[in-house]
This record gives sequence, C-alpha cells and structure tokens, in this order.
Amino acid sequence: MDILKDILLYSEAKPLLFTRLYFWGFYALLLVIYSVIYKKNPLRNAYLFFISLFFYYKSGGYFFTLLIFSTIADFTLGQLIYSAKTSLKKKLFVATSIIINLSLLAYFKYTYFFTDIINTTFHSDFEVINHLASWTNSLTGSSFNVSRIILPVGISFYTFQTISYTVDVYRGKLKPVKNIIDFGFYVSFFPQLVAGPIVRAAEFIPQLYQKFKLSKREFGHAVFLILNGLVKKMLISDYISINFVDRIFESPLSFTGFENLMAVYGYSIQIYCDFSGYTDIAIGVALLLGFRLPVNFNSPYKAINITDFWRRWHISLSSWLRDYLYIPLGGNKKGKVKMYVNIMITMLLGGLWHGASMRFIIWGGIHGIGLVIQKLWVKMNLSLSKYYTSRSSKNIFFRFVSVFTTFHLVTFAWIFFRAENMENALGMIKQITGNFQLELIPVMVSSYYKIFFIIILGFTIHWLPSSFKENYRGWFIKSHIIIKVLLAVIVIFILYQAKSAEIQPFIYFQF
Repeated sequence: MDILKDILLYSEAKPLLFTRLYFWGFYALLLVIYSVIYKKNPLRNAYLFFISLFFYYKSGGYFFTLLIFSTIADFTLGQLIYSAKTSLKKKLFVATSIIINLSLLAYFKYTYFFTDIINTTFHSDFEVINHLASWTNSLTGSSFNVSRIILPVGISFYTFQTISYTVDVYRGKLKPVKNIIDFGFYVSFFPQLVAGPIVRAAEFIPQLYQKFKLSKREFGHAVFLILNGLVKKMLISDYISINFVDRIFESPLSFTGFENLMAVYGYSIQIYCDFSGYTDIAIGVALLLGFRLPVNFNSPYKAINITDFWRRWHISLSSWLRDYLYIPLGGNKKGKVKMYVNIMITMLLGGLWHGASMRFIIWGGIHGIGLVIQKLWVKMNLSLSKYYTSRSSKNIFFRFVSVFTTFHLVTFAWIFFRAENMENALGMIKQITGNFQLELIPVMVSSYYKIFFIIILGFTIHWLPSSFKENYRGWFIKSHIIIKVLLAVIVIFILYQAKSAEIQPFIYFQF
C-alpha cells in the first residue's frame, strides 16, 4: 500500500524529476501505452494531456488545478477573441486574458515582494494571508497553511505560453484551437511544462494534427540529447553545486576571495549545465513522442556581446520578451532614447520574472545596461564587428577580448542572481576585490582539485568548436543501436556512481 501511495500521490520531498529513476519508469510505461495509440491523434492528444496533468500533480501537488483553470480561461478567451466582431471587443478579451494570467502570477510570485515594499515605504505592518488556501479550506474542509503562499512549479512558464496564445489569436497569427483537450495538451505538455522552453502556440499546435513521425536519425538525436542532458545535470552541475558552490554562496565571508571567485565561475557553468541539461532532456523526451520543441541554448558563453548572449541563452524567453514586451513598448522605432528606455524596462521586468527580489532586478539591470552600452558603442562607430570578417590576427584577438569581456559581465551578474540576499552578494564582491589571499592559492588548488577539474572540464566542453561537437553528435546518431545501448549503459553507470545522496532539483523549477 505504501508503495502504491509513493507511485500515485504527490510528495513534496520527492517531486517527479528527470533525474529520478521513478521518472524513467513512468516514461517507459507511458511509451508502452503510447505505442498502441500513437496513430490515433485525438486519443494520443487526450492521453498525453491527462498524463501531463498527472506529471504536474506529482511535481507540484494540487496546483494542477491552477493549470486547469488557466487552460479553461484562455481556451474560452481565445474563442471569444476570434469570434468578436469589433476591435474593441477583441482588445477587451485579450486584455482580460493578460490580466487573469498576470494576476495569478503576481499573487503567487510577488505578494511578499510588494507587501514588503508597501510596509517599508509607508511604515505599515500588513501581513500576507493565503486567501486561496483559506477559501479552499472553507469549501472542502482541507487544512492548507493560510499564512504562507507557495509558488506553483512552472507557473511562470505556462503563464507566458497562454498569454502568447491569446495575443497571437488577437494578432491574427493563428486560429483558436477548437478542442479544449488539444489546447490543454499544448499548455501542459509535460517535458517542458515546469522549466521550458516556452513554446509558442503557432509552433506547437499544428503538430497536434500531424501524423506521428520519428526517423532513425531523430531517434538517435533524442537519445543523445537525453544522455547529454543527464551528464550536464548530474555529473557537472550537481557535483559542483553540492561540493563547492552552495557552501561558499551561503557564507562568502568565511572563504577567501579566490574561493569566492572560483565559486562564481563554478556557478556560471553550473546554471548553464543545469538549465540546458533540463532542456536537452525535455527536447529528447518530446522528440521520442513525435513532438519537436525549439532549441533553447546555443553555447551562450561563446557570445561576443550581450545581445549575442541573449540570442544564445534561454532563447525562448528572450524571444518572448522581445515579441510580447519590447516590440509592443515601441522597440527601436520611436527614437534612440526611447529604445534605450525600452531595453531597460524589458530587462528589468525580465529580471523580476526570475524572482521577486531586488537581486533579480539588479541582475536584469546589469544586462540592460550592457545592452544599452553596446548599442551606444555601435552608434559611435566603435563596434568591432568589422574586424570579425577579417582573416588577420586582429580577428582572433578582438573576438577573444569580446568573448572574455561578455563572459565576465554575465558572470558578475550571476552573483546577484545566485546569492541568497544582498548582504551575501556584496560580501562576495568584497572578498573577491579585497581579500584574495594569493599566497593560499596553491593550497586551495590542491584541496579543491576535483572540483576545479570538473569546472574546467565543463567550460572546455562548452568552448569546444561547434564543428567538433557536431562531429561526435553525428557519430553517435549514425552509430549502430548496439553501440548506442552500450554507451547509454556506461553513461548511466557513471551517473549512478557520481550522483549525490539527495536528488537536486533543477534550478529553474523555482521560477
């Protein structure tokens, strides 16, 4: 009976993660049934919709009811927007969709943040009460904690997806989905539900009505992505996090400046391997089911400037912010000053999207300032882009300087992103700039050599030429099935030996 409860009921201590053995048992059973029904699109879509709801329940508990609410609300509003006869009615319905979605997001994610601002500004003493839990307790007799608001897993991601759907229907970019089950499947598709990539309706919904297809090459690619993602997450990200990065970010003043600096470098590769690892697994799992998700990362630390970085990092979010925030604000079509203001607003709100804290706003502000400075640099005709087409030695030199500078600006911003509070963030910067203790570096390198090796290994793989990566990925894809199985077994064995005692959740689950 206890085993059955573990399988079917949500446990806060054991959420359903890609890195848990339970998930792969769940996925294997899913595929067995899927192999029988995959040719019948309506049945296939309904099956995956309900499977996705179960996945979300196992990942986030009863918050799956919010997912159902968002599905019903935006499905209905999409129909109303499309059938409305006047522009005013269309605007009213799309505004309703945006208000509903952002209100839910604001309530769960920003209530404490705004309450603290109000209390600080007006010297008031308002306390946060979870009215939703209170209403639920009154209606159902449950006993949810009314003094604490818990952030539902993945709410930032599926909120942006549903907003993009109603806005695109309003803009005439797609027709509304006629079947609420199909729409629910789009909103809740489990591989990318809790941490992206953010999938546009225009990209995904047409796939609901296409016949299943999976070529031999795509199968090999899917397996490669899954293994690659697991290695990134479990072998690199988790190992660095547990054994080094977490303890230094928790108490930066207890460590030297050198250790703090290495922790910042470590977090740079940790968050990349964690988030891109999740995306790799999500894309691979979805591809085996016959669905194509968009690429979300493209070697971001190879970026030559901040604009290039955001074309490579969390691509689905940066393109969403561009299309649904920056451009509606006016983009670059209302003068240079207005463009700079729009950039800053977009990046500050992008920072706030990541978390209800001044630290995330500072993180977004650093990126915003970097983008503005880059635009000014280009305007002053000091851009280095003309050198990139040259075959001279200057090309290599200036590209190196550009990548080096961009990487360190991004890495500096990660301090505010990762630190638990502003005091720790400033303490870390203080240690790096004023308490480096050069004489202890040999001892620390000797003590942390395993950690530093993994950090260097992660960056080395990241900075390998794209052609080299394509070659070994292509080799794996073309290899015989026996070779694939053998390599998969070896990778799984290594991951099992390296895994931590406690499964580490993916970083972007908190957003």
